[in-house]
Amino acid sequence: MKTDLLDIQNCDCMDLMAEYEDGHFDLAIVDPPYGIWASRPSRKPNNVKQRSGKKLSVKTNYYQHKDWDDNPANSEYFYQLQRVSKNQIIWGVNYFSYNLIGGRIVWDKLNGESDQFDCEIAFNSLNNRTDIVRFMWSGMIQGINASRLVSKANTQQGNKKNNERRIHPTQKPVALYKWLLRNYAKEGDKILDTHMGSGSIAIACHYMGFNLTACELDPDYYKAACERIDRETRQISLF
Repeated sequence: MKTDLLDIQNCDCMDLMAEYEDGHFDLAIVDPPYGIWASRPSRKPNNVKQRSGKKLSVKTNYYQHKDWDDNPANSEYFYQLQRVSKNQIIWGVNYFSYNLIGGRIVWDKLNGESDQFDCEIAFNSLNNRTDIVRFMWSGMIQGINASRLVSKANTQQGNKKNNERRIHPTQKPVALYKWLLRNYAKEGDKILDTHMGSGSIAIACHYMGFNLTACELDPDYYKAACERIDRETRQISLF
């Protein structure tokens, strides 16, 4: 898939990175395999149990079992990623043994009393701080704003028909990627994503005018992501 801003390929990320010289990309924003078997999710019940014991009814997706998350990304992957990009934001830093010294970004999912993970952590080479972003993301409960401020991020999507439809078991929201681009990328930066998954980063780059090179190895996810990106970008163009 190729547009004026997006160059998205169905290929192995190691083959893709081998095509580029050192420091070609200004910023890599990636979500590589953690090795926690997220690609083999169990079928969840149609409810989410609260810590209080109360159960809330939710609509759940069924994902085909695959093997892409059986093992975490290895040292050769991180070496090549740091070779081709000047800076990196790498989700799942707490799962990797590779030495990633620098800042951290904590995504607080504001999922209240649910039994889901409270947050995710990313490595950030651009600073040595620990930054936080909040965006509500718990099943059918989704927010509107990604923000450092609880008061701004704590607003639910009023109509669940407007929620992002999940097509990938580890999908991250478009609003999160827009926040990352707004806070860490500069105008004109070339962005790299080595594990595109659901295509959320591509939609965010389209919204915000960033050139993105990305790849997705799994042909099923690649096809679904391209259809989602095409649908979203056509809709945006109409307005």
